[in-house]
Order: sequence, then C-alpha cells, then structure tokens
Amino acid sequence: MTMEELEKSGFDKYYIDHTLALWPQSAGGVPWSATTFQSKGDPITDLSENMAAEQKARTTYDNILRLVKDPEVCEPIRFLREREIVHYQRFGESLRIVQDHLDSKNFYAFNPEFDLRACFKNKN
Repeated sequence: MTMEELEKSGFDKYYIDHTLALWPQSAGGVPWSATTFQSKGDPITDLSENMAAEQKARTTYDNILRLVKDPEVCEPIRFLREREIVHYQRFGESLRIVQDHLDSKNFYAFNPEFDLRACFKNKN
C-alpha cells in the first residue's frame, strides 16, 4: 500500500502504532488482552472453560465457511476448524482423567482439595 492508500482506507492510525505488523484483535476491533483469559485454578472449571472456548472457535469457523466460497480461503479455515475439534477432544480427555481420579462420592465434580480447608469442614 502506498501512504495515500493507507490514509484513504483508514489504516493510517493502525500503521502509526504497528507499521505493517499483525495486531491481534477481535472482529469488532477490540485489541487482545490477557484479561480475556478465564482461569479459576481448578482443573475441572478450567478444562470446561477451555472446551467451551474450542467450541466457540469451531462455531466461528463454521460461520466463516457458510459465508465464504473462495477455496483458497476455505481450505485453511477448514484446517483450523479441524484443529479446534481435536483440541476440544484432548481437553475432554483431560477432563475425564481428572474426574476419574476424584473420590467416587464426589457427585458434583468439584475439586475436593479445597474442602480440606477449615471453612469448608463440617463442624459436626
């Protein structure tokens, strides 16, 4: 792009901050931030969140594939979509392993380590 094309397209402000580098941001223009991470430090909660994120990404790729017909665009999107499915499966396997190692009386799939603290102990 020439500088004139850059200005005309509205990318001049982007160019000032980032030159021609990629800048991760949402489709709405919101820059990526570490504040978007969802983490509780509990493996069951975090793995469930990871699985949901993979499904959200897969849905986004599905939506792109419904709209785009150019094979040169569709092929890499299909590849990325397949990766999201595999990631979802691996997180699911990890979640199953964690759940399999819980006490058999743990019906609600929570981390029993947190129940060892005094405030959770039954006083009876």
